[in-house]
Amino acid sequence: MPNPATPSAASAIAETRAWVERAVIGLNLCPFAKAVQVKGQVRYVVCASAEAEALLAMLIDELQHLANCPAQQTDTTLLIHPAALSDFLDFNDFLAVVDDTLDELGYSGTLQVASFHPQFQFADTGVNDVSNATNRSPYPTLHILREASIDRAVAAFPDPQAIFDANIQTLEDLGADGWAALQAQCRQDAEGR
Repeated sequence: MPNPATPSAASAIAETRAWVERAVIGLNLCPFAKAVQVKGQVRYVVCASAEAEALLAMLIDELQHLANCPAQQTDTTLLIHPAALSDFLDFNDFLAVVDDTLDELGYSGTLQVASFHPQFQFADTGVNDVSNATNRSPYPTLHILREASIDRAVAAFPDPQAIFDANIQTLEDLGADGWAALQAQCRQDAEGR
């Protein structure tokens, strides 16, 4: 029986799309996101299981899908998993498994996985530090990216530290209340889909 607090796949995708639109693109946290979103090249998938093993199996499927799919069709994938690894420390530990899986499948250097989580916390920051919001998504999410796309993005923006610094400043200017309001708007957007 599903957990009543776990959203449906459609709701999780809708709220994640709203977050991409309002936070990632709207706040320009990732200057590369808008182009792929507008072109419909972002694949949104949900793992409904609460089990890490099921998430890993789905991650493998999605890695293989992206590796075998033309970039013009799908350039990047967001694997949303609302029921699995809801604790950030467990999620963070799972990232080592993700890296090992990339190596084992021979995708290192071709694909990489970025991490987003509602409780994301950078080392040496406080839990409530607004800078953590740069990697805070509505639900735990593994973002599968093509290395070739990252290389093109880095060529266009050769100073990634400048992006990070600008993101921190944007979030500090927004503040905790502004971030909370943005999250609430994403939930409202998802409910109105």
